[in-house]
Amino acid sequence: MNIDDELLYSSGGDIRQYNKGDLVYREGDHTLYYFQIREGKVKLNNYDDEGKEFIHNIFGGKQSFGDSMLFLDKFYPTNAVCIEASEIIRVPRDRFLELIKKHPHLSLEMNACLSQRLYFKAVMLHSMASLNPVSRLKGLLDYLKSYHDGSCGSCFQIELTRQQIANLVGLRVETVIRTLKKMEKEGNITIENRKIVY
Repeated sequence: MNIDDELLYSSGGDIRQYNKGDLVYREGDHTLYYFQIREGKVKLNNYDDEGKEFIHNIFGGKQSFGDSMLFLDKFYPTNAVCIEASEIIRVPRDRFLELIKKHPHLSLEMNACLSQRLYFKAVMLHSMASLNPVSRLKGLLDYLKSYHDGSCGSCFQIELTRQQIANLVGLRVETVIRTLKKMEKEGNITIENRKIVY
């Protein structure tokens, strides 16, 4: 979701600066704000009992995160962590809900955004149901590429680290590296300057 910055400021929004590794909110925090990234990147994650990280999603500039909790009045089920220096606009929950009421078109845009995120979850759950690492990686790569507007068949560069990919698909980074090499040998991907091209 991308709402005009000025509209957010006029609704009580303020801008916050975060460094790489800073928490925007923690799992279990109460939902108090709408968050929209001006610059930078944020990951939503959890850790299992053994300390292994699982990344639910990664968001970049002009995207919002944590929005669905605004309507449920629930606690955040994930952490939101900056993976690079970031500027984030935050609007108090009550002011944001008033903004949505005053501008009904924002509700439709938010529904489209939330639907897109549900679609991502469904695609990823389907891929992760497979024990085959190639299927898991292919599911993620296909999803990411589906939003690439390039006309060539194999020119989409993946802007994720091997560790981020591993955490998104629930695999060990070593397994991801081996699987990517296998996919490269089979001609499914190319690797250029350590970047995956699909």
